[in-house]
Amino acid sequence: MLLLVSGASCVGKTTARLHARHQLDESFETAELFTLGAIPAVPTVAWRQQQVEVAVRRAIDLEAEGKHLLFAGDPVPVGEVLAAPSADRIVVAACLLDVDEQTHLDRLARRGDPEELVPLHQGFATWLRAHATDPGHVPEAVTQDGWSDMRWERWTDRSPGPEWAMTVIDTSPLTPEQVGAEVASWCRRAIAGAAPCFPAGWFERP
Repeated sequence: MLLLVSGASCVGKTTARLHARHQLDESFETAELFTLGAIPAVPTVAWRQQQVEVAVRRAIDLEAEGKHLLFAGDPVPVGEVLAAPSADRIVVAACLLDVDEQTHLDRLARRGDPEELVPLHQGFATWLRAHATDPGHVPEAVTQDGWSDMRWERWTDRSPGPEWAMTVIDTSPLTPEQVGAEVASWCRRAIAGAAPCFPAGWFERP
């Protein structure tokens, strides 16, 4: 299974990966974009989506060994994973980490992000919240300037419904250790079939 932890900047994705990996058994491997290949001097949307395909293929290879991939640390929305060319060969589970607006602003300030970038981070966080429940919400946010091999038609015209359900974790009140514990627990539930996922049959057009 490919387990995606998505979210905007400063919601705790890398923190989740680093803490969760110590609470998961050896059947889980963890990754984020920089562990899957060199990051170019000027990363592009198309490059990110090509690396998502690398993650999907890694998950497929791991599945053959009876293992799973926890992909966490980058602002990769579930729509990008589901549109990756090879995604129809693996079960995908997706979790969105989110924070309240003030916590988000505080974290961005502590990180020292330029003020002009803060509205962009906030806007993407807002989009991700909508994307978690509605695949038809402004798909151009990720499809524009995207990689030409992506299979956007798999989800851009789907109606919201149970088949698009994702797990959402509010990290606002949580410590880094608690975020890791929540994500590790979600991983175990997903593997056990107790959390929403996108099975292979999902990719067949309704």
